[in-house]
Amino acid sequence: MNTESLHVILQQSFSPDAKLRDPAEKTIKNLKHVKSATIMLLQVAAEKQVQFEVRQAAAIHLKNLCREHWVERVSISQVPSSPVSSENDKEYYISDGDKDDLRLNIVEALLSEHEKSVRDLMAETVYSIATHDYPDKWPNLLPTLLQTISQASDHLRVHNALLALRKICKRYEYKSREQRGPLNQIVTQSFPLLLPLAQRLCDSNEHSLEAALMLKQILKIFWSSTQFYLPGDGSGNSVTLGNPQAMQPWFEILQVALVKPLPEACTGQPPLNQPTDVEERNAWPWWRVKKWSVQIMSRLFSRYGIPSYAEDEFKDFAAYFSQHVAINFLGPVCETLNLRPSGQFCTDRVVHLCLSFVDLAVELAPTYKVLKPHLDFLLYKVCFPTMCLTPADTDLFENDPHEFIHRQNSPMADFYDPRMSAITLVTDLVKHRGQDVTQALLSFLTENLQRYNAVDDASKNHLEKEGSLLTIGSLSEYLLSKKKFAQELEGMLVTHVFPDFVSPIGYLRCRACWMVQRFSTVTWSDDGSRLKNLIELVLQRLSDPALPVQIEASKALRYLIGTEGAETVLLPFLPQILNEYFRIMNEIGNDEVVSALQAIIDQFGDHIEPHALALITQLSNAFITYSNAADDDDDAAMAAAQCLECISAVLRGICERPDLYKTLEPQLLPLIIKILGNDGEYIEYLEHALDILTFLTYFPDEISLEVWQTFPLIYSAFDQWAYDYLNLMVPPLENFIGKSPQQFITGSSQGNEKYIDYVFSIVSKTITEERATESDIRKALSLYTSVLNNCTGMVDAYLPIINDIVLAKLGQQVNQDVPLTRIAIFQVIASALYYNPQLQLAELEKRGVTQQVFTQWIKDSESMERWLAKKLTVLGLSSILRLPVNSLPPVVSGSIPQLLTCVVTIAMKMNEEEETAPKDNDADIKEDEDIDEDFEGFGEDEDVTNAGDEAYIDALKKLGTSGDMAQFLIGDDWMDDDDDDDYYVSPLDDIDQTIFFSETLNAAFQREPEAYQQIQAALPSDIVSSCQHLFTAAESQRS
Repeated sequence: MNTESLHVILQQSFSPDAKLRDPAEKTIKNLKHVKSATIMLLQVAAEKQVQFEVRQAAAIHLKNLCREHWVERVSISQVPSSPVSSENDKEYYISDGDKDDLRLNIVEALLSEHEKSVRDLMAETVYSIATHDYPDKWPNLLPTLLQTISQASDHLRVHNALLALRKICKRYEYKSREQRGPLNQIVTQSFPLLLPLAQRLCDSNEHSLEAALMLKQILKIFWSSTQFYLPGDGSGNSVTLGNPQAMQPWFEILQVALVKPLPEACTGQPPLNQPTDVEERNAWPWWRVKKWSVQIMSRLFSRYGIPSYAEDEFKDFAAYFSQHVAINFLGPVCETLNLRPSGQFCTDRVVHLCLSFVDLAVELAPTYKVLKPHLDFLLYKVCFPTMCLTPADTDLFENDPHEFIHRQNSPMADFYDPRMSAITLVTDLVKHRGQDVTQALLSFLTENLQRYNAVDDASKNHLEKEGSLLTIGSLSEYLLSKKKFAQELEGMLVTHVFPDFVSPIGYLRCRACWMVQRFSTVTWSDDGSRLKNLIELVLQRLSDPALPVQIEASKALRYLIGTEGAETVLLPFLPQILNEYFRIMNEIGNDEVVSALQAIIDQFGDHIEPHALALITQLSNAFITYSNAADDDDDAAMAAAQCLECISAVLRGICERPDLYKTLEPQLLPLIIKILGNDGEYIEYLEHALDILTFLTYFPDEISLEVWQTFPLIYSAFDQWAYDYLNLMVPPLENFIGKSPQQFITGSSQGNEKYIDYVFSIVSKTITEERATESDIRKALSLYTSVLNNCTGMVDAYLPIINDIVLAKLGQQVNQDVPLTRIAIFQVIASALYYNPQLQLAELEKRGVTQQVFTQWIKDSESMERWLAKKLTVLGLSSILRLPVNSLPPVVSGSIPQLLTCVVTIAMKMNEEEETAPKDNDADIKEDEDIDEDFEGFGEDEDVTNAGDEAYIDALKKLGTSGDMAQFLIGDDWMDDDDDDDYYVSPLDDIDQTIFFSETLNAAFQREPEAYQQIQAALPSDIVSSCQHLFTAAESQRS
């Protein structure tokens, strides 16, 4: 294949003729096997004479090839995303020669590209390559870009060089300080060029779109370089951004960018040609510049600008920022917030970010003092109008309710919706500076509500009332916590909310249902009739003609069902309620609706049994519908997951009727098989599928053959695409083992692979995998424990394999400070001793590690905190006493006093824990009622202290120099100490460790009295006394 033939193939892939299109698509799919395919794709993409769609297609395929086949891909957990299945697969990676050619030519192609979509695709390709090759294998990349930037006459090339530079910076955006060395070098070399360029682009006479585009890229570079750490080269020179004086010119650039006037196009004033369409305005480069300027300043404020939270190295920076920079920036921010009140345009994103900046300023005394004279402006001219629905919102409510619901319930709203930032600012002002705002604000809102009731229908301001209720509802937590306000809430609801349930205005009915969610815990002063009335009003709105009202009503019901007296009112209507929920679910995929249904099922668990089959059928059908639409609809994807959670709630509700599970299998197994199969296509639902499978394998008296068909699917998922889900696979696997040990031992898949071999493969692959976490290893080891404890006398042949694996791992763990994994290993060894002490001791002796194992075990027993580890230690070590002393290895027979001391010490501790453990009915749990009624926020001379923020900053500090910010953000840096034995079930549950020890030791004394009298003589007196105590306790339990 050459470039010309590839050009033809790409053209044919757009042909309406399937005879041309299908072969072309097949050829393109296999381009990864074609030598120099990436070079030819670049040539086609860069050729300006080629049809645009073909160039774009070439750029897409080039980006994908470089992303997927530059190096072996790994997931965030460092596990290969797609395991290599054969030697031939290695040929799929791009050759070194092609890599050299690409690095040589891709930058020039990008620099000269005019078309935005092709340019962006090429920039992504540069990012993919730089991720692996910069700086070591691509040392000339940065010099090439900086040389282009320094020649500022060609705006296109400069902009595209800035675009590429941002991609390189983005490569290190989330890295730890230790891993950000290349980024520090980039800042040191590039910022002396970028600063004067940005200053020129901010000049009051610079109005071109090219200037805006370049300035936007510079600000994005600044963002990627500073949002988690302030870069520096350690020399303290002017480029070190931790130096406030070095940052001052950048602060001025951000301030100038934010206040730049952007007049309407009709004025004829520059910058010219501002669009009139809102979406086009949002994307207009000069508005994007404003967005980035305030976003950067807000981030600098929150991350580095608050002295009490700043890390030691940034204390001086924080003091300077809070005393000077933040105060100076408040002026441009408030000026920007005044655009809408003065009748001018401002994008939602810029308003959102400006409000977020003001919210930060509320917390600091210096900035709050500046804000305080302007609180009325902020509350009543900016925040309240922002919180009110707009005519566009009401039009959406009436004519596109699905989109209205999507926007109102979007999980991303906190990050872009100015309504959400306005709510946050108002609630924080009331919470933190209440003495200055609360009474006046509540008076304002009350006047709005009273005025609405007082005027005739034609004069009612529905939008103002809706906004007032939203504001009051947003303050619900604060109002309910203060007695002086809480006493007024009942009257407010009855007077101003109850009538709106039957309002002709749909969005007021919707807001009424939402208010129920916010004030469901209000105290009713009457005989319960008002609560009953409220429940009936909400039930009526389940069948409201407006879909958004139905959604809010369905969500409201979950908040009411737990209130006293609600169950009596709702129970007679349970079948109708369930039908309404399923009707709504058929109309729209909304996870909160399904979550509300789950709450109802949980609440009425004792009454769900007659409806179980219908519920499972409906939920299964809903899941299939939602999951099929999930690729194009995030709401549907979340609703699909919620359906599975709801199924689990139904299964939990019928757990006392295990016979019902069998009747539900035909509906549930196809879902589980669909998720476990299909090569991970439905991986986002795997957790829920395994949860459902756990129910089907735990509660029924026996596991059906149909359910056993999922066993090999679990292994395939683990082996091929779901390695990270081992902790969720272990519970159903342990159920299979414990519920039907004979089937587990003898059964096999259709490929004649034994079930037990699947489990042993999972354990060995996990424990020998260097990248497995300690938690993964402990979970895997629990499968060995389960096999030994459930398959008595059936796995003798597997003991050597178990010992090979666990003893090798124990050798690696000897010097670890945290003994959790060693303790898990000792649980396996203890289970093996209980299973067959003679065989297990032989395995230890065969490897010459007996003494080392018992010595370490006794030492680590002092660190055992979990009940299961202690119980297994008592049972395992006591089992040695079942063997004649003269048959024991000398190292064991000589250590019996030490082993007995260990067992007795642990058994005594367990007895003491049982005696001192609080009984459920004795637990005296009191909720914290220490609410300071007189506290109305912090004074203007005080900084706000916030425990949540402090915890976040402390976590950042603890991240230190070696932590990876990406790992921190997804939670991987928290300590793995969440192993849970509470749900472990085995035949050992019926064995009392005290009785077992007592009977085993007594039997040993009767069998070999002389030997054990010598052993007793070697025991410390307190251990002998403890033995007598345990014998007495055992006798008491037996009687």
